[in-house]
Amino acid sequence: MSVGMLILRVVVGLLFIGHGTQKLFGWFGGGGPEGTSGFFGSLGYRSPRTMALVGGLTETVGGVLVLLGLLTPLGSALIVGMMVSAILAVHIDKGLWNSNGGIELPLVFIASATAIAFSPGRYAIDGALGLGLDGKLSGVLALSVGLLAGVAVEVTMRSTVAPSIAVTADEPTEEHRAA
Repeated sequence: MSVGMLILRVVVGLLFIGHGTQKLFGWFGGGGPEGTSGFFGSLGYRSPRTMALVGGLTETVGGVLVLLGLLTPLGSALIVGMMVSAILAVHIDKGLWNSNGGIELPLVFIASATAIAFSPGRYAIDGALGLGLDGKLSGVLALSVGLLAGVAVEVTMRSTVAPSIAVTADEPTEEHRAA
């Protein structure tokens, strides 16, 4: 079982490091801060550049922690939170299957990260340091914190109305014209 969890941690961890560095640096064909900021803005996020950086850091740090099996419940919670946010912002209205852009893949990542939090395996730094960060409590906490964080981000950081057109500094909004 420990070898299986090591394989799962390596795959999930590296994928999230890749996703995060796409956002932070434009690596692996990613948009970097500018492209990711534009995408987040199109989804209606307030402060899209900040959200792009926070998202990139969250995925990168979560991926590193899961990969190493270090503070594993925290790394898992970061991944769960990002995937809950992704489901709510992008995938929820597209159904289940990934072929339609649905929730299938983020849901698999949520399940994987949660399983890792329950038991990162013998080859995790947490175990080598005797931190005792595994078991039912760790798994339930990682899933709960991730779910709450993902929902909180969606509720607090997204506008209720999706933006329709970008307004430049030369084009005042209706709000500014009325003032």
